[in-house]
Parts: sequence; C-alpha cells; structure tokens
Amino acid sequence: MSDYSLIADHGLVGDLQTAALVATDGSVDWFCSPRFDSPSVFGALLDAGRGGRLRIRPASGVVTVRQLYVPDTAVLVTRFLTDAGVGEIVDFMPVAATTVATTSRRLIRMVRCVRGEMTFAVEVAPRFDYGREPFETHLSEDGAVFQGARTAMTVCLIREPDDQIARTWIDGDGDVHGEVRLTAGQMRGLSVQTGTAGPVRPVRVAEAWRLFDETVDFWEAWVGRSTYAGRWRETLHRSAITLKLMTYAPTGALVAAPTAALPEQIGGERNWDYRYTWVRDASFSVYSLLGLGYTDEAAALGRWLRDRVDEQADKNGGGPLQIMYRVDGSSDLSEESLGHWEGYRGSAPVRVGNGAAGQLQLDIYGEALDSIYVADRHGVAVGHQGWLRICDLLDWVSENWDQPEEGIWETRGGRRDFTYGRLMCWVALDRGVRLAVERGRPAPIERWRTHRDAIYRQIMERGWSPTRRAFRQHYDTDVLDSALLRMPTVGFIPPTDPMWIETLRAMDAELVTDSLVYRYDPAASPDGLRGSEGTFSLCTFAYVTSLAGAGQVDKARLTFEKMLTYANHLGLYSEEIGLTGEQLGNFPQAFTHLALIDAAIALDRELDRRPRGLEQRRTVVPAR
Repeated sequence: MSDYSLIADHGLVGDLQTAALVATDGSVDWFCSPRFDSPSVFGALLDAGRGGRLRIRPASGVVTVRQLYVPDTAVLVTRFLTDAGVGEIVDFMPVAATTVATTSRRLIRMVRCVRGEMTFAVEVAPRFDYGREPFETHLSEDGAVFQGARTAMTVCLIREPDDQIARTWIDGDGDVHGEVRLTAGQMRGLSVQTGTAGPVRPVRVAEAWRLFDETVDFWEAWVGRSTYAGRWRETLHRSAITLKLMTYAPTGALVAAPTAALPEQIGGERNWDYRYTWVRDASFSVYSLLGLGYTDEAAALGRWLRDRVDEQADKNGGGPLQIMYRVDGSSDLSEESLGHWEGYRGSAPVRVGNGAAGQLQLDIYGEALDSIYVADRHGVAVGHQGWLRICDLLDWVSENWDQPEEGIWETRGGRRDFTYGRLMCWVALDRGVRLAVERGRPAPIERWRTHRDAIYRQIMERGWSPTRRAFRQHYDTDVLDSALLRMPTVGFIPPTDPMWIETLRAMDAELVTDSLVYRYDPAASPDGLRGSEGTFSLCTFAYVTSLAGAGQVDKARLTFEKMLTYANHLGLYSEEIGLTGEQLGNFPQAFTHLALIDAAIALDRELDRRPRGLEQRRTVVPAR
C-alpha cells in the first residue's frame, strides 16, 4: 500500500465547478469532470494501480518536499528540494465562468526550476469513467489528445518555439510519459483541458503566467471581501477558501466533500460518496458564510434551499425534502460499488452514488428553516410563493415529527426516535412561528406552537436519561450523541442550565478523548455497519462552541488550539481523526470547516467579553 499517499498529503485546487486533489509527490490523484459529481478522470486516490493519475516529479535523486498555497488564494505550490536544485509545480484552475455550467474544465500545471537544475518526469495516465471507458491516444509535438467514446481530454504543452528540452512517448496502455530538463529561471508545464478533443496547440509561457495572475487576482479579491477581524484570521480564511472551492457556482450548492469512498477506517466498509449537497450542510453554511461577511454566497445557498422546498419532492414517504441532492438540484443518487477498484489502501467497497438519499432524517427541516430565518434577518427576504411552500413544509412537520427515523448520522440499522431529530423539528416550528410573527405573514401559528411545545415536553421527558443525567441519543437507549451539542446553540436550552452542564460532563466522560470528540459509541448503539471509526472533527469544533457558551472559555480555547494541530500542512481537514492523528474519511470535508468557523467566531465573542487585559493573563494548565 506504499503507492498511496496519505489522505492528508493532498492539497485542493478548483474552478467552482469541480476540483482536483494534488499530492505532495506531484500527482493529481483525484479529478472528476465536468462537475464534482461526474465520473473520475484521475482516480489513483481509490486505486493506485488502475485509477489513473497525472504525475510530475523529479526524475531522480533524494528529494525533500514542501507544499503551500500562494497566500489568500487557491493556487497550490509543490516544492522539490535536491542537492542539484530546487523545483516547483504551481497548480491552479482558472475561474472562467461562475454562473454558467460548462462542460470543459482546465487545469494548469506550471513546472519551474528555481535554483540549479532539475529534470522532471511526467506521467499522464487518465482513466475515464472510473476506469471503465477505453480511450485512444494521439500524440504530437505540442501535446496529446485522449479520446474515449463519451469523454475526451486534451493536454497542451506549455513551451516556447523551438524548445528542445523535453521528450515524450506513449506506453502500451496509451499513457503518455515525458521528461523535461530545466535550469534556474525556466518554466514549462501542461495545460490539461477536459471535454474537448483538441486542437492541440503550444501554450506560451507568457500565457500561462497571465492565467496565473488572473487566478491569483480572483482569489485575493474574494478573500478581501471577508469581514472577519478576529484572532484566527489566516485559519478562517483558509477554511473559507476551501468552502468556496467546494461550491458549484452555477447553483450555489456546496458539496460535502469533493471525494468519494475515502474510508472512515482503513480496510473498513464505511466508505461513502460525499460529492453531493446535503440540506444540512447547506443550511449550516449560511450561518458560517454570514459570519464572515460573504452575503452573496449565503444568499445563493439560501436560494438553492428554497428551490428544494419549492419542489416539494415527496418520494418514498421520505417527506417533502430529500436529505441530499446533486449539485444541479436533481435527486437521482443511485448507489453502486466499483468492484474493479480496490479502494484506498484496500478499503472496499468503493461506493459512488449514495443510498442514504432516500432516508428519513427529520433534523433537516429544522436546519433548513433556521438558515432561512437567519438569512431573512440579514436581508435575504422570503417572497410570497416561498412563504407558501414554507407553510406546506411546516404543516408536514406538524403531522410527521413524532415518528422513528434514520437520524443525522445516516445509520443503516433501522429507524429510531432520535432526540436530535425531535430537537430540530422543534427548531423548524419555532422559526416558522417567529417568521410569521415578525414579518406579519398568514400562518396557522397556534397549530405550529402547539406542536412545538409538545416536542419540547417530549424531549424533556423522554430525551433526558435519569440514569445518565444527560440527554440521550434516542428514547430507547442511554447512549450519548454529540449531535446534541447544538441544543443550546439553537436556543432549546440555556448553555448554563444544570441539565445541559450535566450533559456536557457526561459527554466529557464518554465521547471526549484528549479534546477529540466521537459522534457516538457504535459498540453501544449499533448502526448496522461493521468496524469502528475515528473521532469526528466537526463534533470537536461543535464541542468548542458549546464549551464557550457554557462559560468554560479557557477549556474551549485549549481544545480549539489542540484541534488546529490536527489540520494537514495546508490547514485542511478530513471528516475524522484516527487514534494516531491520521486524517480519515472524505477530504477535505465542508462540515468540519464550517464548524471550525463557527467555533472561532464563538470563541472570539466570549473572549471579547472579558475585561481588557484578562485574556493575556489567563493561563490554561492541561490536566495531569
């Protein structure tokens, strides 16, 4: 399994319609085109031998590798340091169209020698449609065309006239190999364009630099719109850029992650496709983006959510909303396993599509209504037709909240009366009442209030475990669930209420290990899947937010600072952290970065309330 880079050893580049993962060894290990949820072009991340890759690296010698972003941009620089010289690969995707869906994507790979000299080895080995679509290769002196039945890719050399510094050839699989020898100050490279079968043409060095400058300008201008001025500016801006990279600009939809089937446990079966937009993630994004001042992006997500509400897609008895959709809003997410791929480091099955799309998860209604309510208060008003659809949705919630469901964690072990689902139904009805009262909208307010109050009483009576002295995962267990960390955040219970303080104390004992937080204990609450999992990064950041609200600010800050050490070298997080600190699951994960932003803003708010100078004098001593 040495052919696989660690999940954390990757950076992300993109053009707001798809994205690519670039490893520290110079390999593009994952790239789907033309959209995030399209079949892969390069998929070595999930099968090093048969997935395909585009790799550029020093041809020989002992190499030290470093990787970084050009500050405040999504332009990735991979540096190779040897005794003979220093070389760089500069990767980026030009952002051409932000509102129109197009079928052609472009990845620029600029190869530079900074000091001395260096010979780079180049390997272009696409595998269209997850390796299921054969292709023919046509090579010329200016590049190559890879032509399949449904997919095409054109690779143009970045070069100057009469160049004699590179040579290329085709192997028996149709892959293109090459070598290029550069000396200090020289730059060459590749322009990779999917969705087109030529023409092949030389891309001049000056044109590549122009595209670089335009891309840097785009990202610097976007980051410049942030209003965040707190203590963790660089960290939050990297998270914001990462979230922007996972946004499908034509609709405003945010994918949960740009990858599929990365395992929650190496060798395990918890390998899911995250290249879709969850109603839950989109809802949380509205808060985080507004917290950073990105009102346009928050409004776009709000419109995407409202479009889903308007559609009222009642399928399979799952309610008026599906839990996830494709980036264009379509709802066909049929799940299949790619039996011909071995999976990341042998972690099979490799799943594409997502069978959880048809589950009943009641919490999404609260998250959707809460985000609509917050957006409305920030000037993204609900129109008349939108209000009618909201009323329909809340009428459905009123009639259907008191039933078992699969829950936020998408368990496949049967439906339960999950406390978190009830909590968020309470939120949905509460925000509906508030919108109706504050905006003077017609609505069956008393009916909504009656059901809202019934949910509150049920949670207090059945969601509370007298044995554990804590709120529990569902009504038939005493297992705890870190999803409930949101109870005070949504206003259900004051963060200093004794019942909540006792719940936090119980979570500390059962779910928290050295500041990292498990979502729940699968052994105590079987979820229908084999194997274990790591701690959930989003839960750790939610724990920080909850601690801060409960007045445990010093503990919250230490937990936050510890969690920052688990990011990769670029400040990116996957879904989970393993026992040895290894990043696991799909990468990077939007939910984690959203929770990071919320935790930092909550910490800033609590720290700013302290008397001036107190923050500098306080010292947190870790427990012995």
